[in-house]
Amino acid sequence: MAVYDHQEQEQLEDIKAWWKDWGGYITAILVAICLVLFGLQGWRWWKAQQAESASTLYFTVGDAVRVKDSARAKEAMTQLAASYGSTGYAPRAALLLADLLWSGSDKAGAQAQLQWVIDRASESDLKDIARYRLAEVLIEDQKFDDALRTLDAKHSPAFEGLFADTRGDALLGAGRRDEARAAYQTAILKLDNPYRNIVQTKLDGLGGPVNPAAAENSGAPATPTGKTS
Repeated sequence: MAVYDHQEQEQLEDIKAWWKDWGGYITAILVAICLVLFGLQGWRWWKAQQAESASTLYFTVGDAVRVKDSARAKEAMTQLAASYGSTGYAPRAALLLADLLWSGSDKAGAQAQLQWVIDRASESDLKDIARYRLAEVLIEDQKFDDALRTLDAKHSPAFEGLFADTRGDALLGAGRRDEARAAYQTAILKLDNPYRNIVQTKLDGLGGPVNPAAAENSGAPATPTGKTS
């Protein structure tokens, strides 16, 4: 029994010596792990709170747009952009507000909202939608060169047809009929019905032969009648 007690004492001394050498490191590691876990939980809670608050403001913008209350929509959008601009709700709300302002003839306000989406949105599709709509606003405001520059930005192939159609509108407004015709031809190749029929009507309205150089620059085939097969 005395031998057993002596062995236990030696083990205890070994443990004490080991803990003296390594205990501080182990404690530090355990504290760090706890801090990381608490930090992750705090981050998730904060993100959830951010998303909830942002969604509330987004739906406020949506409700205000639905009843055409531009003042309330602007106020909610201002809060959303200031506090939760990095969330996905902010650019979507800005697009809704831009449509309301445009329909209310506030083209400058609509343009500002669309430009905010282009500058701040993290999703490329939202940026493309904003550029497309901004080009329409600029065309309606007869700022054709600005619209063309907006459409020159890199965009998803899924938007190629819409961009080409809008480019045709800008070119036509600027008096560049051959280039507009070529852009419409490109749009027809990229779009599905019924939108394609609308563009075909624009193309038919232009009439006359296509300038081959303009067609080549727009990526559309040159046809003598302005129609695609």
